[in-house]
Amino acid sequence: MPFKCMQLTDYVIKVPHSARQKFVRRAWEKAGVNEKWAQSSWAKKIEAKQKRAKMSDFDRYKVMKAKRMRNKIIKHEVKKLQKEAAKK
Repeated sequence: MPFKCMQLTDYVIKVPHSARQKFVRRAWEKAGVNEKWAQSSWAKKIEAKQKRAKMSDFDRYKVMKAKRMRNKIIKHEVKKLQKEAAKK
């Protein structure tokens, strides 16, 4: 992998200089780097972006309708709270 494509993270594993792949893999698994990465917000953003890219037109339509319904409910509740606050 070219260095230009690499990015540093906070996940560190201690391996000696010129360690073999088997040793590095064991240290990687022992440190649980894959699990830590999966829990990070960076990985979640990448996964969400990939999920959105794979959506069909109908999936995008369903998301749009769900957002509209959510915003309608929120707007209704806010109006209700504003009305109660105006009475006091």
